[in-house]
This record gives sequence, C-alpha cells and structure tokens, in this order.
Amino acid sequence: MKRPSLTPPPAEPVMLHACCAPCSSAIVEWMLHHGIRPTIYFYNPNITPYAEYAIRRDESRRHAEALGLRWEEGPYDHEEWLQAVRGLEAEPERGARCLKCFEYRLLRAAEVASDEGFGCLTTTLASSRWKSQSQLDQAGEHAESETGLAFWHQNWRKDGLSERRAVLLREFAFYNQQYCGCEFSRRQTSDPEE
Repeated sequence: MKRPSLTPPPAEPVMLHACCAPCSSAIVEWMLHHGIRPTIYFYNPNITPYAEYAIRRDESRRHAEALGLRWEEGPYDHEEWLQAVRGLEAEPERGARCLKCFEYRLLRAAEVASDEGFGCLTTTLASSRWKSQSQLDQAGEHAESETGLAFWHQNWRKDGLSERRAVLLREFAFYNQQYCGCEFSRRQTSDPEE
C-alpha cells in the first residue's frame, strides 16, 4: 500500500496561514477529516488593489464560517510589505521577491500564532503550483528559527488535493483570482484591466 505523503502536524493547535478560500478549501477539508480544526489566519498585505484584497478576505471568512472554524485577519500593511520587497520589484515569479514575501508573511503569522499559543503554523501557499515549495520551506524555517514555533512543512498539492480544490471551488462558488496578489505578479499576467 502506498504511504500517504501528507503527514500529521508536529503539534496542535494548528494555525493555517491562508492566502485565499480556493487554496484553503481542500487543505481544511483534509485537516477536518483527520481530526484537526485549524484557525484560519488571513494575512496578505501583498494583495493589491485593496478591492481585490477585500474580495479574497471576504471569501476566506465565508468559507471559515460555513465550516464553523475560527477565522482571523492580520493587518493590511501594504506599504510595509512594499518596503520589505524593495529592490526586488523586477524579479520574476518564483524569484527573490517571492522568497522575501513568503518570509515576511510567514514570520508575522508565526509571531501571532506563537503569541496566541498555537503549536504550529502551516500555509496554503504550499497548495499552489505557481509557488516554489523550496522557497516556502525556507520561509517556514526562517519563521520557525525566529519564533520557536514549529512550521508544518507540507506540500499541499499532493494526495489528490489539487484535484479536490477544483471540485470545492465549484461547490462553494468561490471567487478565483487570476494572479498571486501583488502588483508585480499582476504585471506578469494577462489581466484585462491593464
């Protein structure tokens, strides 16, 4: 029998850093099926314009409420985020800017999780085929070393979760964004508004 590639969390309770409802959906379903009730932490100061941020935030909250899960929102500190990635604006997707963005967001999520007594942190960013798993692991390790909070390394694309995400996207009728969130990734897409 094939051994599952997804592993239990290193400690509970679990905070799930969420980028959006579609990416959260299959992960949360898997967790609930395995007896884990995560708190969803929406912290994405990279997302712009604010109207886009608000849509993603509201969909994430709607998803959590539909499942009876605790949901929290971090501060929308876009100007601070811009300072964190300053000098990396021209980097391509999966380049140094993305790593810096992941480090920034996961460190702040880990600080909140640590302050609130969580056992570990994981992220829905690891569900996207557009993200570098090694960069996410590196960012998670950075957050763990800075806060002492365990980072739950997980490739959330495995074991059919990518396919399940597509099903849940339709079932919940989620808004499904077409770019990562930041103005720099948006420029690299064929966004009709540009």
